[in-house]
Amino acid sequence: MKCVILSALVAVTLALPQGYEAPAPSSSQSRNVNAIVRDDRINGNDGSYNVDVETANGISYSESGAPGASGAISSSGRLSYTAPDGTPVVLSFVADENGFQPQAAHLPVAPEFPHPIPQFVLDQIAFAEEQRARGIIEGAPRDSSVSAPSRTYGSPQ
Repeated sequence: MKCVILSALVAVTLALPQGYEAPAPSSSQSRNVNAIVRDDRINGNDGSYNVDVETANGISYSESGAPGASGAISSSGRLSYTAPDGTPVVLSFVADENGFQPQAAHLPVAPEFPHPIPQFVLDQIAFAEEQRARGIIEGAPRDSSVSAPSRTYGSPQ
């Protein structure tokens, strides 16, 4: 998904005419620009890095990473900001050989398993097991008392 978004952004950038500059806002338009209060970046010779960025409107981002045992970069970080409704949002993450693992109170959580299975599903499973036992379902173990359906239709006799 990230590759698709990145590819789309690259395509849009490449499609812009050469020498294109964004139009200056008119005097009636106000620009909401927030200054970067802090921007600290440290790159190590071994592939490790640290990034700390903070803006005037309270957005804070920090990330650090280093090569892992397999040579891939393992990183961890934190992003915090205030949502438009005034709620503080904090997202912590780890990205390593196990993939991207975000942790935040505002992220949705899957229901706990096992959840209750509806009766109609249990009835359907029992019906399928009964058909499998009688040999009606193809590829299932057959009961010797039930004759197998002919598999030779359409082939020479």
